[in-house]
Amino acid sequence: MVELLAPAGNIESLDAAIGEGADAVYLGLKSFNARMRTMNFAWNQFEAAVAAVHRQGKKIYVAVNTVCEERETEQLYRLLSYISKIKPDGIIVQDFAVIRMAQEFFPTLPLHASTQMNVASAAGINVLSREGFKRVVLARELGLEEIKLIKAQTNAQLEVFVHGALCVSESGLCLFSSFLGGKSANRGMCTQACRRYYTADINGSIEQGYYFSPCDLELVSQIPSLVEAGVDSFKIEGRMKSAEYVGSVVAAYRYVIDHWQEDKKGAIVTAKRMLSSDFARAKTSYWYNFKTQEEGIEKAGDEILNPKQAGGTGIYLGKIVALKPVPKKIIAEMQHGSDERVHIQLARLEGDAYEPDVGDSIRLHRQDDSHRESHKVRSVEILKNGIRWIDIPSGFKIGDDVYLLQIKSSAKRYAHVLPKDLSRYKRHPGNNELPVLDLTPVEKNELAYFPAGLYVQVSSVQDVFIAQAARPVRIIIELNSETQYDFVNRKTSLPISKKQVIVSLDPFCPAASENDLRNTLNALIEEGITTFIANNIAHISMLKGKKAVNVIAGPYLYTFNRWAVSWLENQNIGAFIMPYENSRKNLLATFSQSVRERVLIPVFAYPSLFRIRFKKPQSYDFAYFSDRENAEFKIASNSDGSFVMPEKPFSIVDKVDLLYGDGFKRVLLDFSKTRVTKAQLREVVNALEKKIPLDGAYRFNWKEGFYAPRLVEERDKASEKARDAQKTRSSKKLPRTKN
Repeated sequence: MVELLAPAGNIESLDAAIGEGADAVYLGLKSFNARMRTMNFAWNQFEAAVAAVHRQGKKIYVAVNTVCEERETEQLYRLLSYISKIKPDGIIVQDFAVIRMAQEFFPTLPLHASTQMNVASAAGINVLSREGFKRVVLARELGLEEIKLIKAQTNAQLEVFVHGALCVSESGLCLFSSFLGGKSANRGMCTQACRRYYTADINGSIEQGYYFSPCDLELVSQIPSLVEAGVDSFKIEGRMKSAEYVGSVVAAYRYVIDHWQEDKKGAIVTAKRMLSSDFARAKTSYWYNFKTQEEGIEKAGDEILNPKQAGGTGIYLGKIVALKPVPKKIIAEMQHGSDERVHIQLARLEGDAYEPDVGDSIRLHRQDDSHRESHKVRSVEILKNGIRWIDIPSGFKIGDDVYLLQIKSSAKRYAHVLPKDLSRYKRHPGNNELPVLDLTPVEKNELAYFPAGLYVQVSSVQDVFIAQAARPVRIIIELNSETQYDFVNRKTSLPISKKQVIVSLDPFCPAASENDLRNTLNALIEEGITTFIANNIAHISMLKGKKAVNVIAGPYLYTFNRWAVSWLENQNIGAFIMPYENSRKNLLATFSQSVRERVLIPVFAYPSLFRIRFKKPQSYDFAYFSDRENAEFKIASNSDGSFVMPEKPFSIVDKVDLLYGDGFKRVLLDFSKTRVTKAQLREVVNALEKKIPLDGAYRFNWKEGFYAPRLVEERDKASEKARDAQKTRSSKKLPRTKN
């Protein structure tokens, strides 16, 4: 029997999901989950939810699916210790650190691989199966034939997203939000750069649109085929959606799952009718429309992107024109016995004729497009003059937009899953100390394939000839459709020894090209290439057991803490490239002095902010575009997909002396996805040698690190305390006396 898995972003959504017949729910706690902007569950609510859901014979999974910095590893350890005592049916994970800690300390915790882990092939799944994983949430960029192929080659349970919002970027590979201000999608803080309004010069005309905002996924008509393909769990996206949305979507998918065998066509028609009250974006079946990978790469862009479709969802209601606090009595009534505060305010709208009422679901958009949030209206105040005030989440301001998602007439009342009295649920993470973990010291001659010095990465064979001028100790060549053809078919000769060549593998490894990649790797090894950069766990499987082959963990095998590094060490990987999102502070904390010989630091790159599986639509006749802050970006599109990059590079070439002083002896100039010119190479190498900054370059997160609300709050409090202390000192100064 297949499982219908529903999101529970809050207590009301939990009630709706269970009430409409979900077999299982997934939720997040207050940290380490990929929907940090939703309400999430307090400790006592979570403990009560596990007990209550289990009493009904249903399952509950916890999302612990973000990457973790070194300073947070003890907090992560405490969270896992707490979860293991509550005993949910599984934890959904992205960071290799969670795997390593669970294996070491909490072996009874069932592990599920998050879609953020970017698993798209049997090779990747089989690595995780050997590591104890029970289930894998497949990357969303897969089609039915690929899922069938995977199922035939693995025994792990497969979970597939069937409904809800899509990311334009390949799963787990989006860096755009992080690049714009440290709010990383890999940290659950995505600001949805794909939904933003951009400006492009198209044939001399300035045009604007939501160029990267995809339609929403709807696979209700594909459910029979997916059941027959052997999918174990159908997952609905929507932890930030309203309870009404969750209820209606669960009801529709429940109906088709239960009735398709007796009347396939009728069940699908009925389910689609049940979904018709959804005021969200237009729908797409994404990769399920295409028979081959090549067809999808050519046509998917037109299927899921519409620049005229607003990045948001719902029917426009108007703008916020006034705000005021909510009475304390109403706040107390809304807390529902929770030990967590309800953060809301009252707002007055002006715009559309429809006025929201209690039970309606709305969505709010900040004026600067930096944040969106769904909300169910629970309090309405109507003054004698007819002016209506509704409750909205804190943090929104006058001028922000409001949309209607669902009206109360389509809402239902569900039985409460949680008991009213939560006082007996008192567990919470303790103060356990995380045992010390030391990474493996570098042995003599161990890193002969990974010498100290300058590395240069390029995307074409012709760029190898130019890159030589920098006199690198190694040249890294990206494996793509062009270089693969040059290596395998043309047998192109390189101007350098094979020992000086490292081949970097693409971080997206779909089932459709898995066998082709295996054959290519075998051909390259036979030709004398012995060192490869793995950017997907599937690569670990493909290269495992190859004689005299060395594997380096690339920047997309995220190593933001030493526990993640340790897990990769256990996969026989001994060298690592720093992720582009990392900071110097976290880098130093992760790698102690004795193991810094293992690390290659990118000091120059045009990092791919979106990595998209398909080509841009034919109507997108532009290579450059800009956002509302006039930051410029470029898009490259070919048979490997599309890649969005900043127009100006990331660069810390002027900081290499700091790196050398810290004990890092390997630096990388990464020209991936660009054509290298002699002039450009000369400019970058000159800046590197003279330790001078490149004009206009970005620092990414190198100095500030990831955005962290708690740290910002602590910093603000410290600043306020310092100002108060200064005022106190000033007020105590005695006036000067005249002589």
